[in-house]
Amino acid sequence: MESSKINHISHEFIINDPLHQLFDAVAAISVQGYDEQRRVIYWNLGSELLYGYSKEEAFGNKLEDLIIPHAMREGVIQAHSKWINKGIEIPAAEITLNNKDGSDVNVFSSHVMFINQYNKKQMYCIDIDLKAVKTAQAEALLRGKMLATVLEATPDLFFLMEENGTIIDYHASDKSYLRLPPNKFLGKSMLAMLPKAIAAEFKLNLDKAIEQQGVASFIYELTMPHGLVNFEARISHLPEHKHVVTIVRDVTEQHKTAEVIRKHAYFDTLTLLPNRFLSLDRLDKMLQEAKRHNEKAAVFFLDLDDFKKVNDTLGHEVGDTLLKEASKRLNQVIREEDTVGRLGGDEFIVLTKSLTNKNSALSIVEKLLNAFREPFSINGRELIITLSVGIAVYPENGTNASDLLRNADTAMYQAKALGRNSHSFFTKEMNVGILRRFEIEEQMRGALERKEFEVYYQPQFNVESGAVIGAEALLRWHNQSLGTITPDEFIPIAEHTGLIVDIGRFVIEQALDFLNTWQMQSKQHYTMAVNLSPRQFRDNQLLSFIKSALQQSNIPAEYLELEITEGVLMTGQSFIDDTLAQINAAGIKLSMDDFGTGYSSLSYLRQYDFDVLKIDRSFVNGIALNKADRDLVKAAVAMAHSLDLMVVAEGVETKEQLTILEEFNCDYAQGYYFSKPLPAKAFIKFVNTYTYKFGKQ
Repeated sequence: MESSKINHISHEFIINDPLHQLFDAVAAISVQGYDEQRRVIYWNLGSELLYGYSKEEAFGNKLEDLIIPHAMREGVIQAHSKWINKGIEIPAAEITLNNKDGSDVNVFSSHVMFINQYNKKQMYCIDIDLKAVKTAQAEALLRGKMLATVLEATPDLFFLMEENGTIIDYHASDKSYLRLPPNKFLGKSMLAMLPKAIAAEFKLNLDKAIEQQGVASFIYELTMPHGLVNFEARISHLPEHKHVVTIVRDVTEQHKTAEVIRKHAYFDTLTLLPNRFLSLDRLDKMLQEAKRHNEKAAVFFLDLDDFKKVNDTLGHEVGDTLLKEASKRLNQVIREEDTVGRLGGDEFIVLTKSLTNKNSALSIVEKLLNAFREPFSINGRELIITLSVGIAVYPENGTNASDLLRNADTAMYQAKALGRNSHSFFTKEMNVGILRRFEIEEQMRGALERKEFEVYYQPQFNVESGAVIGAEALLRWHNQSLGTITPDEFIPIAEHTGLIVDIGRFVIEQALDFLNTWQMQSKQHYTMAVNLSPRQFRDNQLLSFIKSALQQSNIPAEYLELEITEGVLMTGQSFIDDTLAQINAAGIKLSMDDFGTGYSSLSYLRQYDFDVLKIDRSFVNGIALNKADRDLVKAAVAMAHSLDLMVVAEGVETKEQLTILEEFNCDYAQGYYFSKPLPAKAFIKFVNTYTYKFGKQ
C-alpha cells in the first residue's frame, strides 16, 4: 500500500524532474517540495544536511510531522490551506524549525507555489541556514528566480495522453517544436498527428510501455518548419490514472555527436588515418577482391625508427606532431586506391592491391623509404626519422589477414635487425621467432601431463605494519628440451592456442590448495591473487570451476583475488560483463592489474566493481627517480582510495621506493625488496622465519 502511494506521488509530479535535477546539485540550500496535503514530494541533499532526515525518510510524510515545532503546527497548516484555497501567500520569514534530533534549526524560509499539468498545486520551500546566510544569500536569490522560471525554461515537450494515444494536455515552453497549434491536436490521437512510419513506431512503443509498466523510448526524424530535427520520445505509463506521459526532446546535437563518435571508432584521432579496426577490415576486403580477381596484394608493416627517443627527449607534443607529418608523407606516395592506416604508437600499415609481381611491391617500398629521406621540420628543429618496413605478399606469404599481418610484422623486425632504414620481404627462412614459437607450442601441449609447470608465490606486505597479508601466484615452466621458458614468452602462446584455459585451471587449483595449507599451518587468513587472461574469460565454465575449486580447497571466496588487465576488458563483449558481474556476486575479489599502462583504465574502474588496484612496476620503479612517475603513483593511490579500492604497488625493489609509497598511504606492496617469487616450500619457510619490519632488522 505504501509503495502504491509513493508511486502515485512520483508519477503525479514527474513533470518536475528538470526542476528537481537543478536542486539535486545544490547542497548549500535546503529545498523541499510538498503537495496539496503537505506531503513531501521532493527533499534535496541540502534538506538532508540541514534537518537530518534522508529523502527516503521524508518522502510521503507531512511537513508538520517532520520539521515544524509543535506550537507552530496549527498555524502552518492554516497558512498552507489559505494559500491553497484562497491564494494568500505565505510570506518569507526567519523562523526556528526542528532537526530530526530535536535541536533548533534557525532558517530564513521562502516559498513558491506552482500549479502542475494536473491542476494540482505544489509548494516548494527554500530554507537557508542563517549561520551561512552571508555566503548563501546571493545564491538563494538566484535559485529563487530560477525556481520561478524553470518550467518555462524546460525545452522538452510534455504530452499527457489517454492509453489509446488521445492527447489530454501538453506543456511546451518552445512552441516552435509543435508541428500543429494546440487546438489542432488537443483531444485528438497522437497517432493521427504523426507521419505514418513514425506513428507506427510510436504505437509500438506505447503498447510496450503499457504492457511492461516501464519507460519505452525511440528516436525519430521529423521535418519541421525550421529544418530537419532528431527527436527522442520517452513514453511512461501511469497505470493508476490510465494515462500516458510522453516527453519529447530535441536530440539533434546528440545525434550529430554520435555520428562524430562513430567516425572516431574507425579513424585515428591524431593522424585522421584509418585506425587498426578499419585497416584490418579493409585488409579483409582487399584479400577477398584479390582472390576473386586472381591478383596479388601486399601488406607493408611500417615502424618509425627510434621514435621513442623523440618522445623521451623532446616530449610527446613533438612526437605527436611528427606522427601527423609522417602520416601526410605516407599518404602522398601511395595510390588513391591503396590504404595507409595507423595501427597504434609509431606503427603504420600500407595496403596495396592489384600488384603484377614482387617488383611492384619493391617499387612501392622504395617510394615509402624515399619519402623519409628529407628531414622533418618541427618547432624550428630538423628531425631525421627513417622507416623499417616489412612486406608480406598475398598469396605467397599468407591467404588471410592475420597471417599476412603477422608475417609482415616479422619481416619488419628483420628489417630492424638489418640496420633500420630498410625493408625486408617475409621469408620462411628468416622467421626464427616463429620457429621458436612452434617449438614452445609443441612442448607446451604435453607440459601439464609431464608436470613441468610449477606455481611460485611472491609475498605481499602491508606497507604500514610490514605484515605479510597474502601472495600472488606466478607460473613457472622448465622444459627438458628448451630449458626455462619465461612467462613473457610462453603465456602469449598459451593464450593464442587456447592452452591457457587448462593451464589457468592448474594455477587456480594449485594456488588454492597451497593457500589452504598455508592458512592451516599459520592459523591466519591470507589472500591469494591469481592472474586471469582474456582467453580464460571465454571459457563458459570458468566461474563454476572456480567455485568448485574454492569448495574443494575449503577457501572462502573473499580470500581469492582475480587479477585482470585492461586487455580483458577492451573487447567490450557482453560475456566479459556477465562474467565479472558473476565473480563479484560470488564474493570473489577483483583486481585491476598493471594499472597505468593502458588508455582507458579510469573508465573501467568506474564501470566495474573492482576491489583492488595494482600499480604497474614501471611506475613504481621511477618514483624515486622522476617527479612524473611519483606524481602519477600518488594520484593513483588517492584516486583508488576515493573509489574505496585497496592499492598494491608491484615491483618494489628499494627502501626509498617503499618509503615514498608509505608517504602516499599505499596499502600493500610486493617486489624483490622483500622477496622474489618462491616455490611453495621455500615460501612457507620464508614466511615462518620472517621477522622483518620495513627499515629495521
